[in-house]
Amino acid sequence: MNGAEALMQTAVAAGVDLCLANPGTTEMPLVAALDSVRGVRAVLGVFEGVCTGAADGYARMTGRPALTLLHLGPGFANGIANLHNARRARTPIVNLIGDHTTWHLGADAPLTSDIESLARPVSGWVHTSASAKSLPGDLAAAVGASFGPPGRVASLIVPQDCQWDASPGPAPVPSRTGWAAPDETAVAAAAEALGGDAPAALLLGGRALDERGLRAAARIAAATSCRVLHETFPARLERGGDLPSFDRLPYFPEQAIEALSSLEHLVLAGARDPVSFFGYRDVPSRLAPERAPVLELAAAADDAPLALEALAERLGAAVAVPAPARERIAAPSGALSAGSLGQAIAALQPEGAIVMDEAATSGLAYAAFAAAAPRHTTLSLTGGAIGQGLPCAVGAALACPDRKVIAFQADGSGLYTVQSLWTMAREGLDIVTVICANRAYRILQVELARAGIAEPGRQALGLTDLSHPTIDWTALARGFGVPGQRVESAEAFAEAFERAMAEPGPCLIEAILSA
Repeated sequence: MNGAEALMQTAVAAGVDLCLANPGTTEMPLVAALDSVRGVRAVLGVFEGVCTGAADGYARMTGRPALTLLHLGPGFANGIANLHNARRARTPIVNLIGDHTTWHLGADAPLTSDIESLARPVSGWVHTSASAKSLPGDLAAAVGASFGPPGRVASLIVPQDCQWDASPGPAPVPSRTGWAAPDETAVAAAAEALGGDAPAALLLGGRALDERGLRAAARIAAATSCRVLHETFPARLERGGDLPSFDRLPYFPEQAIEALSSLEHLVLAGARDPVSFFGYRDVPSRLAPERAPVLELAAAADDAPLALEALAERLGAAVAVPAPARERIAAPSGALSAGSLGQAIAALQPEGAIVMDEAATSGLAYAAFAAAAPRHTTLSLTGGAIGQGLPCAVGAALACPDRKVIAFQADGSGLYTVQSLWTMAREGLDIVTVICANRAYRILQVELARAGIAEPGRQALGLTDLSHPTIDWTALARGFGVPGQRVESAEAFAEAFERAMAEPGPCLIEAILSA
């Protein structure tokens, strides 16, 4: 048995069953091991950012890591943007990064690079294997580190000779560390803050946005006068049906500051103290007022749903809150705007859908409608590095083949990882991609206006425009093997989307949005 085979056997024993790969010469023993060791499904991504983004989506839906298999420093670098997003989402991922043989590194071959320096900013754990003997144990340690809690990116650099040399066999799998129990002092402090007369808010994030966390938060809100908000871009949010729904913290800092302006107390459950995405002139970084101290009910490694339940019990909150009365949304008609597009998706999406939302400015209306849709899961762009949507949808579909996945995708950011369509086609994934075709980087146009540039010049306008030439998404989709259709009215979109919901397999709908 060689090191690569022992590594894969260890991965199987640890419950890892998926490898998202874009390998090269230095990973050939690991490629061969995927055949010789049963239990790990290999899926090819034709760009490394597809692999890393898909690993993120897979882990968000399963709670366990997938492997990525990447080629040296340049291959890993191609996947860094979506690993940045995964780090912000606290997603467990194990990267296997091939490297030159240990004795060849000193030759400074053309593809030699400092992989550890590339990996550290996006990883919570980084290690370079020294021998085939140690390789299985290194993999076991990487899997253990990825689970956390909280989840993290673990990057294992594997020289080629460590893969092909003889190994004594797989390593034992370490036991997983559980989520930390609620801190009674923190629960008491949160109860005092939220149960008093002073204006207070509870901000939810991370695992607090699962069903248990949402229902406990609803009990807390019913028993107190506090507001409940959730973070702007949650890694995973359960929505719709009979679930409680709370407002999300606005994206633009002025709106967020206004939303929090009256607070005397801010209690965090799985969320970070909110800050502005960017630094703007005369706008503070921290969004809550300085007079509002932060009370952390549940940190990243804590069992946030259990902490919320403990807080509800301490407040004497009712065991359950009645389900909200909501009427099913009607499908729209007329012009196809961002508003009618969001309304149509919310009206027609099926029970149990997974919606990967990277629609950017075009998705604001959908977020408002989605609370009245059937039960579903929403995944968001967590780290701001665009190009996460399509790969994350791939990973979600691999994780949950029995659930319809909707990739709700802005056209500009979709171009970053358009190669995802090829993997959707090859694997026959049940993903409906909706392209919001406003043919612009609309958020940049908004930011130009926010910067006081009322009349941008020709070059500035050119850097925010995607219409010269117009991108033909239906042709792109067909070129990658995915059926594509263009629609220009709300009725046409509703018809195409309803048909797509009823048919299995990948398809793409290019929605041409009116101004």
